[in-house]
Amino acid sequence: MKCENCTKKECSKKQKNDDTQSTSVDALNSNDGSEEKNEFDTLANAKILLSDCLACDSCMTLEEGARVFQQNQKEFFRILNLNKKCDTSKHKVLAVSICPQSLPYFAAKFNLSVNEAAKRLCGFLKSLGVHYVFDTTIAADFSILESQREFVQRYQRRNQEEHALPMFASACPGWIRYAERVLTNLVTSHICTAKSPQQIMGSLVKGYFARQQNLAPDKIFHVVVAPCYDKKLEALREDFYTALYNSPEVDCVLTSGEIVQIMEQKNVSMKDVTEVAVDSLFDDLKEGDVVRHDGKRSDGYLEHIFKHAAKELFGMDVKEITYKALKNKDFQEVTLEKDGETVLRFAAAYGFRNIQNMVLKLKKGKFLYHFVEVLACPGGCLNGKGQAQTEDGKPDRALLAQMEEVYTAIPVRLPETNLHVQKMYQDWLEGMDSKKVQDTLHTTYSAVNQSTSSLDIKW
Repeated sequence: MKCENCTKKECSKKQKNDDTQSTSVDALNSNDGSEEKNEFDTLANAKILLSDCLACDSCMTLEEGARVFQQNQKEFFRILNLNKKCDTSKHKVLAVSICPQSLPYFAAKFNLSVNEAAKRLCGFLKSLGVHYVFDTTIAADFSILESQREFVQRYQRRNQEEHALPMFASACPGWIRYAERVLTNLVTSHICTAKSPQQIMGSLVKGYFARQQNLAPDKIFHVVVAPCYDKKLEALREDFYTALYNSPEVDCVLTSGEIVQIMEQKNVSMKDVTEVAVDSLFDDLKEGDVVRHDGKRSDGYLEHIFKHAAKELFGMDVKEITYKALKNKDFQEVTLEKDGETVLRFAAAYGFRNIQNMVLKLKKGKFLYHFVEVLACPGGCLNGKGQAQTEDGKPDRALLAQMEEVYTAIPVRLPETNLHVQKMYQDWLEGMDSKKVQDTLHTTYSAVNQSTSSLDIKW
């Protein structure tokens, strides 16, 4: 990235190690210094730790680099301070959406149950001036349901369409960025078109919720709390934007670690914060206990799609899934056999080393899998570089182990059983097969022309 705050010139993915150190950069000031001092000025000097993600010359333009650095605490504080002033015409409704893989971090770090962590995090954010705090699990419900349906359709068309299978998951922005900027359309044509949970949550907050509250989308400032920095890049996608209101569907992404920085600088302990129930998108209802999807460290696309496909395509009810580790613990496969024949072969590929091996096999025509859950972070979303890191940028393995224990203990709720989702399909999205579903819950992925140097990445 060529900006005054970062001198890193080479794509970090040229490294052979997924655990290279993070680069520390000052948070970009979102105002010119002419505004009066306020209670958040000291907090706004918190630092962002850019991890070994795709935020480098090879994958990010100069304009994107500047916009990513604006997604920090200062932009969040600017809106909080704006709301404290008398000009109500400039006030924003501040909504924060929290990813489910962030909650185990707060629970483990502060020795709380995951339900306590959710309520205390909500209480802390509201004490700052946030109006609504949401859980993005409902957005993941939509994303998984649409991914399930798309896989079945692709499988049924596999003999007619060259690029129908394999299908790659689309939830990880690090993987998507790499696929679009470095790989070819040979790969991007295989990516599921269902939007990620973050992208769908943006549509829910600035579409559905805005309409429920009789608000224009640009009157809502939507912040997402996420485990990784690549979510900041995802928020900049052109298809993640409401042109009619000149408003992005996610205005700012803060990592879990950045929220802890704010707490530390305000000298606030999670254990001293009042518990406040998390809001829902529906009238005055509040969220109940935290739930998750199948999957040990992520939203569980592999498990949900596998079970759904087994039922829809082969009439088989799969209760438990058995993973078989291959070259390493971050590359595992799952198979379904019927009448002595393997009819489904799925894989989970985490970390760029495994992603590269997977892509090489695809290009050589030696790819055996029907679906792959692809995640850029080794170990999955819980190991996002925006949380559970030591001061030198290495994974905090002890904390991560606690987080995995917390996450595994959260009850699983199947997306199909969420009555709110079913109602929204009918009332808001005009039916499951409507054009509005396609426009709201899906997007397209295609290779972006890059310079020769950025395409010639050596592994």
